[in-house]
Amino acid sequence: MQIKRLISLTGIVCLSLSAYAQKKEFKFGKIALEEFNAKPFGQDSAAAAVKLFDVGECFFQYNDRTGFEYIFERHVRYKIINKNAYDLADFQIPLYKSSTGNVREDLIRMEAATYNLEAEKIVTTKLGKESKFTEEFNKNYQIKKYTLGNVKEGAIIEYKYAIRSPFTFQLKGWSFQGNVPTLYSEYNVKIPEYLIYKPSFNGYYKINQTKRETINAHYVAGLTSNAIYTQYVLENVPAMKSEPFITTMDDYITSIDFELMATNYPGDIYRNFTGTWPKIIGGLVEDENFGLFVKKNSVAKTLLPTIIKGETDTLKIANLIYNYVKSNVKWNENYSLYSSETNPKTILDKKTGSTADINLLMLMLLKEAKIDANPVLISTRSNGMHPGNPVISKFNSVILNANIGNKDIILDATDNDHFIGMTAYESLSHQGFYVDLKNKVGVWTTIEPTHRNEKIYNYNLTLDTENKLKGSMVQYYKGYGALSLRNRYRSNASETEFVKSLKKDKQGLEIDKYKINNLNDFDNLLSEELTVTIEDNVEEAGNLVYLNPLLYERTKENHFKHETRTFPVDFGYAMRETIRSTINFPAEYEIEKLPKGSAFKLPDNKGTFSIQFLTQDKVVLVTSIIEINKSVFSPEEYFDIKELFKIIVEKQAEQIVFKKKS
Repeated sequence: MQIKRLISLTGIVCLSLSAYAQKKEFKFGKIALEEFNAKPFGQDSAAAAVKLFDVGECFFQYNDRTGFEYIFERHVRYKIINKNAYDLADFQIPLYKSSTGNVREDLIRMEAATYNLEAEKIVTTKLGKESKFTEEFNKNYQIKKYTLGNVKEGAIIEYKYAIRSPFTFQLKGWSFQGNVPTLYSEYNVKIPEYLIYKPSFNGYYKINQTKRETINAHYVAGLTSNAIYTQYVLENVPAMKSEPFITTMDDYITSIDFELMATNYPGDIYRNFTGTWPKIIGGLVEDENFGLFVKKNSVAKTLLPTIIKGETDTLKIANLIYNYVKSNVKWNENYSLYSSETNPKTILDKKTGSTADINLLMLMLLKEAKIDANPVLISTRSNGMHPGNPVISKFNSVILNANIGNKDIILDATDNDHFIGMTAYESLSHQGFYVDLKNKVGVWTTIEPTHRNEKIYNYNLTLDTENKLKGSMVQYYKGYGALSLRNRYRSNASETEFVKSLKKDKQGLEIDKYKINNLNDFDNLLSEELTVTIEDNVEEAGNLVYLNPLLYERTKENHFKHETRTFPVDFGYAMRETIRSTINFPAEYEIEKLPKGSAFKLPDNKGTFSIQFLTQDKVVLVTSIIEINKSVFSPEEYFDIKELFKIIVEKQAEQIVFKKKS
């Protein structure tokens, strides 16, 4: 579950907020001279821009033909500090549409302008017709793109638009935080009394609910109704700065979303759609693209005997079904909670499908084989963390859980290089909602990977008097390390192209021979064997020769640069990296300096690092081992992980110093 934090908002603001908060001066084109004096504040004092205000409104209209639809309006204004913020002048508005295109969102109003202060006068540059573009992004999105002109340092830019949407199950959410500091952000929501929405709050800053009142509203001619008007405000919001090893920044941006929970129309019963988990589960069981899809087992009855061929061992049967689905249906790179077709045979005939198409098809076959398996609803890493409360729209994909031999096993057949127990990195969101379709119950369950990212690099090299290194590199991969290598290998047109890619960013590396072992054999260790010649990795100064024995695999940068961190460090999975480097050096050289070995261990064995330097005769053996033993570290553990990687970078950078005999 996501930890919510309340952090006080402080900072010196060079522009009076009361003008915004009290006078509500949000008229398009009405720019006050003092707005040109606005500057970033607090920890963002060096920011390239500041958002003066961002104000939105969502309200409803009634259409006699289609029913309720909502209007979303947004008005935003920025002060550009320097050229690093010029990209704010390029903005886009995505418009959602159904797969058939019959139902879609429409952009009903749009205006934008740039303002520059010249000789104490405001010069306005409006958005030109030639700066508007429309892109059909995919079957579900059309994107309107705009570029504002005459943007200079010190300029103010603003745009205001409105969207009409028939997709009322989810209202447009609102982000109070962005990649530049925000002085004032406000969202006004007016919901008809007949519709009950469930708000979901996200992020570390407390959103202030400044209004909640009942107001008169007119949706149908001659009929007065009520609406619930709620206003949310946040001021002096720091910029959200991207950091490594996270799911998505959206998980930590302060925001609010709304999902339809129920309707209560006059003359009709109270209809609860997703207000509780039992309601959500019941809907999934009876959905023709979910529970009923799995029940359509006529194709399974025909296929299953040809797949299992008399096999009686449950685990082997599961493997046969898993491999059949992997081999016969290719993932189309779409994540989905629901199948795209109502008939599993159609998916098999198309030989391609979404995550739901593939995994629900596999579920149908597993159930026909009497294997205890059920779906697990997930929100992928880029989709963001599920809030944990009953909200179906926050899920965007599905994998499976099978209980075989009293052991729970994750199944995900979307990648031909997956094996039982593995799911895609994108699906490693740490928890999912397990749905028992038969008993119509559900429970949150861990989807922590049982496989880690494991790599072993073995260098066996000879250094000659010309300071060239020749020898072999043998590299082994397990778990997610093996998956990554297989994916990279297959993404190249040929092995020649792949070998060429291996040399990229590896100074002085020449690969004389290359061989990959067990590429398609998941039961044995995946490995690479390389015969190499390495130049330009040895430095010479007088009679001294300097060599870093870890060569290309050392950790060169500590990605954890900030002093503190307010959200978790999320690696996705545990990892282990071993580098063994054996360097044979010439008789004419002797060791002048050999770095000292060391070991570093995090509390509770959450992570370790050790490095050893040994020498015997004319051979140096260096062994470096990094272990990260859990996938997620809390903000309180950030300092520990930062210090661990600081030591790794420092120790792995140390060089062996040889001295040439005179």
